[in-house]
Amino acid sequence: MPAWAALLVLWAAAQASEDCPAACACRALDTMGLQVDCRGRGLEALPALPVPTRQLLLTNNSLRTVPPGAFDHLPQLQALDLARNPWHCDCGLVYLRLWLEDRAPEQLLRLRCAGPALAAGRAPAQLSGSELGGCGWSLRGAWAGPAPWWDAALVVVAALGLALLGSLLCTVP
Repeated sequence: MPAWAALLVLWAAAQASEDCPAACACRALDTMGLQVDCRGRGLEALPALPVPTRQLLLTNNSLRTVPPGAFDHLPQLQALDLARNPWHCDCGLVYLRLWLEDRAPEQLLRLRCAGPALAAGRAPAQLSGSELGGCGWSLRGAWAGPAPWWDAALVVVAALGLALLGSLLCTVP
C-alpha cells in the first residue's frame, strides 16, 4: 500500500506542475487536489485554474472583479483567500458575492471594496443591490432565472409537495 500512495503523490505532483497557471505556484496536497498559490503576484485578472484546485490563494493582488462562472468548474475548491485586493463593488461583483455567500461566508466578510466611492471601505456583504450599482435585479436574476417560469415551477413543486404530504398523512394509521 505505501508504494501505491507514493505513486499517487508523484502523479498528483506531476499534474500540479502541468496544469498550474504560469503566474502561480502549485503543489499537490496530501488530501488530493492542488493548492494554487497566486499571492502577491500583481494579478489583475483571475488566471485559468486547474480543475483539481482545492485551495486557492489570491491574497494581495490587483483583482477588482471575478468573471461570472469563474469557480463553477472547480468542484473540489474548499479554501479560498481573496483578501487585500482592490475590489470594485458594482454589478460585476455579484457572482463572487453570491458564490461566497453560498460557500465561504467568512471570506466575504474579509473583503473590502476599493470603489466606487459609496462602497469604499465596506465589505460587499454589507451592500444592498442598489449600492452595488443598482443591480438588485442581478441578485435575484442570478438565482431565479426568468420570473414567470420560475414562479410557475415553484407553484408546481409546492402543489406536488402538498399532494405527497396529504397522501402520506392519509396512509398513516
